[in-house]
Amino acid sequence: MYRTFFKRLLDISLSGCAIVILSPLLLVIAIAIKIDDPGPVLFRQKRVGIHKTHFSIMKFRTMKMDTPKDTPTHLLENPEQYITKVGKFLRKSSLDELPQIFNILSGSMSIVGPRPERPEIAAEYEQHTPEFALRLQVKAGLTGYAQVYGKYNTPPYDKLQMDLMYIANQTLLEDLRLILMTFKIM
Repeated sequence: MYRTFFKRLLDISLSGCAIVILSPLLLVIAIAIKIDDPGPVLFRQKRVGIHKTHFSIMKFRTMKMDTPKDTPTHLLENPEQYITKVGKFLRKSSLDELPQIFNILSGSMSIVGPRPERPEIAAEYEQHTPEFALRLQVKAGLTGYAQVYGKYNTPPYDKLQMDLMYIANQTLLEDLRLILMTFKIM
């Protein structure tokens, strides 16, 4: 019952409150992005969600408009040269992730769950590790076991194990604990 009704109710309640409470901060960040580099405030990217459905994840834009479009950031020769001044701060503080509260409110994401991957990365992981598809049994999340207990350089297989552990043990108390732990590590 928690996984279907109450988890969605928690997502709607918390994301709705977050939008109201954080709206001044969201506005300040949007203005700072516009002043720092002309172009859109938000960055959208296709990600894989529950049952392999695709959705458009939203983040604050941290890259300059002249960044090569067809190359993932980690494959750029010198990715730092393409990150805006405001973008550096947003990435370091994880504030670039805040627009995902709108993804949560709309139902394409949950507050707690496995982080969504780009379709091409998900397909590559699934090819090498078929159990990767098991993490798509639940909605993708803004935070989760892998974000709280893993590190940026934690191997994908270890992150997968953390995600699967979460999927097997979802409860209201566990979700609340992971949300609080996320604030602590931020």
